[in-house]
Amino acid sequence: MKKSILSVLMIAAVVVSCTKSTSKTETVENPDGSTTTTTTVSENGVGVDTAKINDVKENTQAKIDAAGQKIDNAAEDAKNKIDATADKTKQDLQKAGQDIKEGADKVGKDVKNAAAKGASKVEEGAKKLKEDLSK
Repeated sequence: MKKSILSVLMIAAVVVSCTKSTSKTETVENPDGSTTTTTTVSENGVGVDTAKINDVKENTQAKIDAAGQKIDNAAEDAKNKIDATADKTKQDLQKAGQDIKEGADKVGKDVKNAAAKGASKVEEGAKKLKEDLSK
């Protein structure tokens, strides 16, 4: 869209600057004593070669196309960087979630083991107490 607008403006500027309008007014006295006024308007080119205009137009279009390509490339690079960052962040979050799950599983096992050891010690203590009471 920007390329089209710039192209149209450049072409319009070249066309407008290459034309020149002149007017000429002549007053002639007729033999009967009346006067006749004639106004002539002519549009003439300034003498600019149309080949030069076409070259300028083509060069301008080439520069506009190159600028558009640079913009497109920069946008594509930015998109690729954003996508790569998003993918890495996703992987990091998945790994962190897995680490948390593994840690929670380990803590759960440790708690079960500690509870089992504690229960066995309570049982042993109860047996000793029962033996001591029976003596």
